[in-house]
Amino acid sequence: MSDAEGYPGVGRVLVVIPTYNEADNIRLITERVRRAVPEADILVADDNSPDGTGAIADELSEADDHIFVLHRAGKEGLGAAYKAGFAWAKNKGYDAVVEMDADGSHAPEELPKLLDALKDTDAVLGTRYIPGGSVRNWPMRRLLLSRGGNIYIRMALRMPFKDATGGYRAYRMPVLDEINVETVASTGYSFQVELAWRTYQAGFRIAEVPITFTEREHGVSKMSGNIFKEQLLRVTLWGLQARREVIRKRFGKRAAEGSTWP
Repeated sequence: MSDAEGYPGVGRVLVVIPTYNEADNIRLITERVRRAVPEADILVADDNSPDGTGAIADELSEADDHIFVLHRAGKEGLGAAYKAGFAWAKNKGYDAVVEMDADGSHAPEELPKLLDALKDTDAVLGTRYIPGGSVRNWPMRRLLLSRGGNIYIRMALRMPFKDATGGYRAYRMPVLDEINVETVASTGYSFQVELAWRTYQAGFRIAEVPITFTEREHGVSKMSGNIFKEQLLRVTLWGLQARREVIRKRFGKRAAEGSTWP
């Protein structure tokens, strides 16, 4: 793709798809992305999948000059894969990046909706929990955990977003530069929350658009109870740190004005 090409109103777009043991899914998901947004490029960031996902991605790349592969040494977590993909995008001069799962849970056919929203904002969150959004084929327990976790995140971090944990998103590259994405500490699914939190704190414009999330049909989910607990622990710590900073600034302002408490 030349510098002059790209998605109208957005520019050169790179869809970053992290993979680990997604041999059953990678062909179909890349094919669907290419049909949905022919202007976009795809980067498969493979964590040395033992099932041969990386080799399949290489075959796809050889056949299509819009598909690229980033081979990583091993399984280091979702956040690490995305950070590597973002760095690759920055080095290649892309204007925007998209996060997308490899398992088909994020419908590529909805990608134009995210990119159209990005024309007028800095970041777009694909959201399951606003009118028009939905979740398919999840057991009730997992749905309740997800919705409850997002309610807790809104309360703890005082962010207005209905779905801070979702992984279907689009960011303009200057956002990732400003929030120092390379210093994001989270590596698992809490990476998504931290990215949204930093973007919100930095004052960027963030839009939510409804998406339909469909549970994978092939392969094994990477989500676990430990990942969920780690996410909530990090959110709690971020919330406490934010409140401590507010109190510190309040005391500092009163001291500067010569006031006493209360």
